[in-house]
Amino acid sequence: MTDKKPGVKAVETRTLAELAAELEGMLKLKVPPIGMKLLRSVEDMESIPRVRRPKSIHTMDQIVGQATRLGWTVGVTADDLIGDQCRFVVGLGKDNPEWHTGEHMKGVWFETTEDATRHQSAMHRVPLGTYQALVVAPLRKWSGNPDEALGTPDIALFYATPGAMIYFINGLQWRNYRNFQWGVVGESSCADSWGRALKTREPSLSIPCFAERRYGGVLDEEMLMALTTQDISTALNGMRALSQNGLRYPFPSYGIQMDVRAGMAASYKS
Repeated sequence: MTDKKPGVKAVETRTLAELAAELEGMLKLKVPPIGMKLLRSVEDMESIPRVRRPKSIHTMDQIVGQATRLGWTVGVTADDLIGDQCRFVVGLGKDNPEWHTGEHMKGVWFETTEDATRHQSAMHRVPLGTYQALVVAPLRKWSGNPDEALGTPDIALFYATPGAMIYFINGLQWRNYRNFQWGVVGESSCADSWGRALKTREPSLSIPCFAERRYGGVLDEEMLMALTTQDISTALNGMRALSQNGLRYPFPSYGIQMDVRAGMAASYKS
């Protein structure tokens, strides 16, 4: 059931631009959320109005960063990305048996080939062979109409502080509670976020890795959530309910030496 409070439009009836604006305001985001969509043909990507095509070779982290930090609509194919480590997470390119061994990561990120192989097999990846292109754009630019060129994204992504992330998760758990279980693959942690969410359509939280921070402009305090726009709606409903209970972000500090009984009585009914 949606919140029927007078003067507040139900989340489910909002456009994606309105959804993005409420998420930004609720969590005090430093950069706006974006949408990501896989496309079956290059022609589908090129039909998107004002889509930018890379003039250089990039990492996927840079492509995501261009959408989040610069507000661009960017379309890429496998040829635009630097190596299979970036391509395979989003299901682009042709299979390369040597990639699965992780030999290129031995002695850099992992001590042995066996360690590198285990890492590669642990990564969440979109299956190869179905998609030829991918587009990213700020969520406010997506129409939500599947018949339009930039219609509905497969997933949305947003960066936030750990405090904002736990409040968002609290919102997801307000109704139909479940215990979220997330892994940390380590380097190539884009597999934990957009790789996992594209593959499973499940909310996917990650600690951005070295490459995301070095090449994608991700700040030291930022975490990344990837999920469907419907799950954002669910979380916003939950956070609005929590807010009405006096639980809001950012969390006001109570003080580490104060008598805690009054605060606990309000928040936990102790």
